Amino acid sequence: MSVVTRNPRPPITRSGMMRRMPVTVPETGDFKKSMGLWQLVALSLGGLVGAGVFSLAGVVANEVSGPAVLVSFAIAIIASGAAGLCYAEFAGMVPKAGSAYTYSYVALGEIIGFMIGWDLLLEYTAIVSVVAIAVSGYLNYITHYVGFDLPTWALGAPGTGSGHKIDLFAVLLCLLLAFLLSRGTRESARVQTGLVAVKLVIVAVVVIAGAFHIKAGNYTPFFPFGVGSAVSGAALAFFAVYGYDAMSAAAEESKDGKKLMPKAIMISLGIASVVYLLVCLVIVGMVNYTDINVSSPFSSAFDTVGMGILGLVIAVGAVVGVTTSAFANMLAVTRVGFAMSRDGLLPSYFGKNSPRRKVPSRVIWPVGIVSAGIAGFLPIREAAELTNVGILMAFIVVAIGVIQLRRTRPDADRAFRTPWVPLVPLIGVGFSAWLLSHLDWVTWLRFVVWLMLGLALYWGFSYRNSKLNTMES
Repeated sequence: MSVVTRNPRPPITRSGMMRRMPVTVPETGDFKKSMGLWQLVALSLGGLVGAGVFSLAGVVANEVSGPAVLVSFAIAIIASGAAGLCYAEFAGMVPKAGSAYTYSYVALGEIIGFMIGWDLLLEYTAIVSVVAIAVSGYLNYITHYVGFDLPTWALGAPGTGSGHKIDLFAVLLCLLLAFLLSRGTRESARVQTGLVAVKLVIVAVVVIAGAFHIKAGNYTPFFPFGVGSAVSGAALAFFAVYGYDAMSAAAEESKDGKKLMPKAIMISLGIASVVYLLVCLVIVGMVNYTDINVSSPFSSAFDTVGMGILGLVIAVGAVVGVTTSAFANMLAVTRVGFAMSRDGLLPSYFGKNSPRRKVPSRVIWPVGIVSAGIAGFLPIREAAELTNVGILMAFIVVAIGVIQLRRTRPDADRAFRTPWVPLVPLIGVGFSAWLLSHLDWVTWLRFVVWLMLGLALYWGFSYRNSKLNTMES
C-alpha cells in the first residue's frame, strides 16, 4: 500500500550557515490572498511616489543639479529599474513574504539572508519614522492654516525647538498605520489604493496647472553646476524611486504572486518614472532653480504666480502621498519580521498570524510602537541616518542572486526573466555600491553596530533554531 506524504520537505542545498531555502516551497496558507494587480500597483506606488514628488525634486534642482534635475532623475530611474527587473524575476519565481530577505536566503544562503532581513527590520522601521515626521510637518501647516495649533510641547522631538517634548502627530500616525494594518490585508489595501488615487489626482493637478506657467528661460543654463552634478543629483534622487521593494514583501497576499508581482513592479515603475520626470520639468520651468524654496518647492512656486490657494492642496497631497509611503514600508517590515520568525531565525512567537485577520499582528504592533518612539523623540536627521545602508545592500544581493540562480538553477520556473543578464543586474550592483561609498561615517558606524548585534543573535539563537537546521537534523 502506497503512502501519500503531504507537503514533502524539499531538498536543502548546502549545509550550515550557507544552507539555502529551496526555490519551491509548499504553500502554508498563512495569509489571505486578497490583493489583485491594481492593489499591488497601488502599494508599490505608495512607496515610489512620495516625498520625492513634493520636496526632493526641488532640493536636487536647487542645491545639486539645476535644471539638469531631469537628467538626475532619469539616471536614478534607470538604476532603480535595473534593480526592479531583478526583483521582478525573484517575485515571479519565489512569491513568498519577506522580499529581499527571502530572495537572498534562496540564492546566497542563510547567513546572508538573515543579515539582509536583520538590516531591513531597522531600515524599514526607520523609514516609517522619517516619513511620519515629514507628514507631521505638513499636518502642522494645515492645522495652522485652519486656525488650530497644537501646544508647543507637542510640535516636535526634543531639541527641534524651544519647549518641544514630543512630535505628537508623528506618533499618532505610526500608531494609526499599525491599527490599519492590523485590520486585515483587504481592508488596509483598500485604504492604500484610495489614498494613492487621491495622490495621483493631486499630482496631475499640480503638473497641469504648473505647465501653464513654464518659462523656457528657466531651463538655461541646463547644467549650471557642470555635467557631473547631474550624476551627483542622481544619488539623492535614487532614494525616491525604490518603493517597489516594499510591495514585494507582500507576495503571499497576492491572488497570483507568480504572475501579478512582476507586472505590478513594472507598471508601478513606469507610472512613477513618468510622474517624476513631469514634476521635475514643471518645477524648474516655473521657477528659476536658484529661487526654489527647498522646504516647500511647489507651494512657493504657485505663490509666485498668484496661485497660492494651490499651496493648501499641495500640502494635503503631500500628507496623503507621504503617508502611503509610510504604509508601504510598515507593511514591508512586518512581513519581513514574520517571514524570519516563521523560518526560525527570530522567536516563533512573531511567526503566527492573527487567526481571524490573517495578518502578523504580533509583529505589527511592536513595529508600530518602536516607529512611534523614534518618530516622537528623534529629530528627522537622526532618524534618517538609520536608513539607506540596508536598502542598498538588499539591492546588491538581489541582483547578485539573479546572476547566481541563473547559473545554479537554470531550470527553475521563472514567470519573468530579467533581460540582458548579467549586464542589468551589474548596473544595479554598481550604482548601489557607488551610493554606499558616499554615505557618511556615522551611517556606517550605526550599520556596523546593528550588524554586530544581528550576528550575535544569529549565532546565539537563529542558527540552531532555523527550520532548515531542523530539517538537516
